[in-house]
Amino acid sequence: RRAASGGGGQTPGQGPESARPQALEPSLLGFLVCPLSKRPLRYEEATNELVNDELGIAYPIIDGIPNMVPEAARTTKKKPPAEDSKQ
Repeated sequence: RRAASGGGGQTPGQGPESARPQALEPSLLGFLVCPLSKRPLRYEEATNELVNDELGIAYPIIDGIPNMVPEAARTTKKKPPAEDSKQ
């Protein structure tokens, strides 16, 4: 019996799901904040990143785990609004 021996099943990290990056657990989004601004982050499904629109940076999510190290963040194409532009 293959099912009993485990020989017929797929091991984690294999199969059709391994081609896609693992998404963030939705319940985590309510707890995570940017380590630099301490503000909430927005999940961007297309890039699988947590985005801080205010600072114009995005943190990668690797295997379902957000990498919240500021040095790991990339700058986004959108520039944060200049504070002195309101004058």
